[in-house]
Amino acid sequence: MSDATDTPEVLEVADREGESAPRSAKAFWPSMLRLIGLMGSRKVGMFWVFGLLVICVGLSVYAPKVLGDAVDVIYDGVLARWSGDVAPGETAIDFGHLGTLIGVVLGMYLIASVFDWAQGFILNRIVVKVVLDLRSDVERKVHHLPLRYYDAQKKGDILSRTTNDIDNVQAALQQALASFVYSILMMLGVTVMMFTVSWQMALLALTVLPVTAVLVGIVGTKAQKQYAAQWANTGKVNAHVEESFTGHDLVVAYGRQDDMSKAYDEHNEELFQASAKAQFLSGMMMPLMQFMNYLSYVIIAVVGALRVANGSMSLGAVTAFIQYSREFNQPLGELAGMMTMVQSGVASAERVFELLDAGEEVPDVSTVDAAASDTKGAQDAPAVPGAPVSPRTSRGRVEFRDVDFGYSEDVPLINDLNLVVEPGQTVAIVGPTGAGKTTMVNLVLRFYDVTGGAILVDGVDTRRMTRADLRSRTGMVLQDAVLFEGTILENIRYGRLDATDEEVITAAKAAYVDRFVHSLPEGYDTVIDQDDGSVSAGERQLITIARAFLAEPEILILDEATSSVDTRTEVLVQQAMNAIRAQRTSFVIAHRLSTIRDADRILVMVDGSIVEQGSHEELLEADGSYAEMYRSQFAAGGAVE
Repeated sequence: MSDATDTPEVLEVADREGESAPRSAKAFWPSMLRLIGLMGSRKVGMFWVFGLLVICVGLSVYAPKVLGDAVDVIYDGVLARWSGDVAPGETAIDFGHLGTLIGVVLGMYLIASVFDWAQGFILNRIVVKVVLDLRSDVERKVHHLPLRYYDAQKKGDILSRTTNDIDNVQAALQQALASFVYSILMMLGVTVMMFTVSWQMALLALTVLPVTAVLVGIVGTKAQKQYAAQWANTGKVNAHVEESFTGHDLVVAYGRQDDMSKAYDEHNEELFQASAKAQFLSGMMMPLMQFMNYLSYVIIAVVGALRVANGSMSLGAVTAFIQYSREFNQPLGELAGMMTMVQSGVASAERVFELLDAGEEVPDVSTVDAAASDTKGAQDAPAVPGAPVSPRTSRGRVEFRDVDFGYSEDVPLINDLNLVVEPGQTVAIVGPTGAGKTTMVNLVLRFYDVTGGAILVDGVDTRRMTRADLRSRTGMVLQDAVLFEGTILENIRYGRLDATDEEVITAAKAAYVDRFVHSLPEGYDTVIDQDDGSVSAGERQLITIARAFLAEPEILILDEATSSVDTRTEVLVQQAMNAIRAQRTSFVIAHRLSTIRDADRILVMVDGSIVEQGSHEELLEADGSYAEMYRSQFAAGGAVE
C-alpha cells in the first residue's frame, strides 16, 4: 500500500532514480558471463551441444584438406598429360580416386549439416527452458521486493524489464549463442589446419587479426553504451505509455493530450537517437571486417601464387589454404555481425539482472540466531533476533512504542510516536497531505520496518512475527479498488481462498454486493478485470469491502475506502463498516470527515506526529486543527455542528 501522498520528497528523488541511466560498458562481460552461466546450469544438454559442434567443426575444417587432395589429383593428371608421361588411350586423371575424395567431402559436409541441425534443436530447447526459469525467477522476485523499490521505479519500466528485455535476451541466446560458439570453434580448427598446411602462410594470414580485434573492440564498446541507452529509453517509453493509458480520463478532462503527445515524442526521440547510434556503430563492424578479409585474401592469393611458381607449395595446398582463409574470415565476420544482437541482448540482460539483484524484504527470522540468517541485499531494517513468535491471543491490540521512521535516513517522517489501540477500537487518522497517515498503516503491515522503537500486535514485536502470520491477521480496503481478472466470486474469495461459496455470498451480502450482482446476466460468475466497465467504481469498491469481510481479520485497515462510493451507497457501506468494526481493531484513513464521526478515537497527524487525539465531539470542543479542518469541509454546506 504505497503512501504516495505521504512521501513527496522521497518520491521526487525516487522518480529521478527510477529513470535508469545507461550502465557502463564495463558491465558487458560480467553480464555476458552470468548469462552464459545460466546456460551452463543445463550441463548435460550443453555437453551434447558442445560435442556436436566440435564434430561439426572438425568435419567442416577437414573437408577442404580432402578437397585440396582432389585438386592435386586433377592437377597432377593435367601435368602428366602435358609432359607426355601418359600413354595414348590412357586416362591421365585417376577418376576413381577423385570420385572417392569427392564422395568423402560430400559425406563430411552432409554429416556436419545433420549434426548442426541436431545441436540447434537441443540448444533451442535449452534456451527456452533457461528463459522460462528466468521468467519464473523474475516473477518470484517482484513478489519479494520491498515497497520502497516500487516507490522508486516506474511501473512501465518494471514491465519493460519483465517482458521486452527477457524477450530480447531469449532472441539473442537463440540466434547468437550457437553461432558464437560455432564461429569460435571454427576459427580455432581452421587455424590448426592452416598451420598444418603452411605455418609461414598461417602466420601471414593471422597478421590482420590483431588490427581487426582492436577495431572491433573500439567500435563494440561504443555500441554497447548505446544499446544500454536504447533499452533504458525503451523502459521510459513504456512507462509513459502506461501512465497515459492509466490516466487517460484525467488527461482528456484537463485537455493535456497535446502535452502528453509532446512528452511521448521527446521520449521517442531519445529512443530513436540511441537506437540509431547503436545501429550505426554496429553496422560499421561488418564493412570493417569485409575490408580486412579482402586485404587478407589478396595477400594470401599473391604469396600462394608465388610459392606455386617456385615449387615450394602444390596448387592443391594453396587451394586448401585459400579455402581455410575464407573459412577463417567468414566466422570472424559473423562474430562482428552477431555483436549487434549480442550487445542488445546483454544490455537487456543487465536490466533484468538489476531487477534480480535488487534488495529484497528482510527475510523472516527462522533461527534463534538472527545474525545467521541470510539477509543479503535486504533493504529494510534487520529483524529482531530470535525465533519467530506468534501472539498467544488473537485480540488485535496494537501498540506504537517510541516509533521512529523515515523513507531516507536524512529525512525523518515519524518521530517518537506512541499510541495504544485496544481490541475492537476504531481509530481514524486525519491530517494534511504528507503527514504520515498511510505510512502508519504501512508500518503495521511491515511494508516498511521502523527505524526506531517497535510496533507490537497483541504484545509481540511485529519484526519477530513472520509476515505471513502478521498479514493473516489484517484485512484492508484501499482507496483504489484493485480487482483481478476473474469472476466476482473469485475476486471476493481472494480474501480467504478456502472459503465456501456460501461464505463468499454471506460476505457479499454484508457488503451490499449481493444487491447489484443479481442485476448482472451472469451473477456472481460475471467475469471482470481492471479495465471492465460493466461494474461501476462504487460497485468495484464494494467487492473489495466484501473481500475484507470474508478474510475475517483481527485488524482492519480502511484507506479512504468510501471515496469511490456515491452518497447513497456510502450510507450502506457505513452501516456495513459499523458491523465489521464492532469486534475488530480498525484503522481508518480519511479525508472526508463525515465518515469518521463515530470513531472511538481520531488522531490528527502533522509532520509525522500526533498533535491532537480524541473523539469527534472532544476535538470539536478543543477547537484545534481538527475543528478547523471540519469547518473548512462543512461550513459552506451549513453542516457544522
